[in-house]
Amino acid sequence: MNRPVDIRRPLRATAGHSVRGLISRVVSRAAPALILGFGLLPLTACVSTESDPSKIPDPVKPSAPGAVAESNAATDEAVMSVQGSLGQDSSAQAASGHSGRASEPGAEAANPMRTPGQVTRVGGDLVAKIEIRDGEFRYGPSRIESPLPAGYPEPTPPGAIDLKRYPTVRRAEYVSSGSPGFGMNMGFFPLFNHIKRNDIAMTSPVEMDYRDLFDPATGKQEPKDSMSWTMSFLYRTAELAPVGKDRKDGNVIVTDRPELEVLSIGMNGPYGTGVVEKGLTLLHAWLKDHPEYEVCGEPRAFHYNGPYIANRNKWSEVQLPVRKAGAQATGQPAGATANPGSTQAAAPNASKQ
Repeated sequence: MNRPVDIRRPLRATAGHSVRGLISRVVSRAAPALILGFGLLPLTACVSTESDPSKIPDPVKPSAPGAVAESNAATDEAVMSVQGSLGQDSSAQAASGHSGRASEPGAEAANPMRTPGQVTRVGGDLVAKIEIRDGEFRYGPSRIESPLPAGYPEPTPPGAIDLKRYPTVRRAEYVSSGSPGFGMNMGFFPLFNHIKRNDIAMTSPVEMDYRDLFDPATGKQEPKDSMSWTMSFLYRTAELAPVGKDRKDGNVIVTDRPELEVLSIGMNGPYGTGVVEKGLTLLHAWLKDHPEYEVCGEPRAFHYNGPYIANRNKWSEVQLPVRKAGAQATGQPAGATANPGSTQAAAPNASKQ
């Protein structure tokens, strides 16, 4: 009959215990904790906490075809491995207009679509161009492997500045205060459990809205006592769940974000307030040279990738709601476009992406 292991006994090598046996005992006792830790790692690593803008790399541009192919091959392997472990359907079988139900075939397929009518290139890298390859948005080694909400404009490539128009979107929100670096990981779990309970497929991006964290004139981090932030998971379509509180978790609120016009810059680098500050300083520099536009809302960030994408290649956008300077209030929320069907006039020297 096997004797139960007494974990209180000291772990030491004696005449009756070889070094190999000692190692085996340590591993066997630590195994449950190791398994739990690695099981939670993909979730807790979804949001980086880099707050230093000086550590954010410059945009990773497309390089020689061979180098890009090698980088993409390594990333493809990592993505397929994670998707397989999560039971995701990574095939390109989803057609345009997928309901967004996680249980339906093709729910995780990115199914990217170009939207030139919603995007106007106005600054930064004027010649940067995204591409659709292997069923994903790509820019050099950067990629977006999950679907965007229906009607969302295409992503802005790292280093470019665009004017963009966003339609109304239904989203699940988690609001909190304090340090967004630590708190954003806490917000991920309630939102993840919400979409899991409601059979809602994960989309991209994860949106972050910031209040009283960045200087409204410069974009530098200057948090106030009233600082707060909102993390949001976006629905593919509004039919997936009604607005209101989650029945199982009152901290998760489903709401409709009104249509919005923004000035947006594409970024690379680890997620966190550092990449937001770097992006905001570049957007404010553009606005200083273009007084015909003014900020009309709080900054926000889009995080397109999960933890299995290398930090340097992570794709994000930093955005400011804007409007024509001196525009009269329309009764809509700040940043909302009065007529979503109208064409926004391009800024001087603008070029269509």
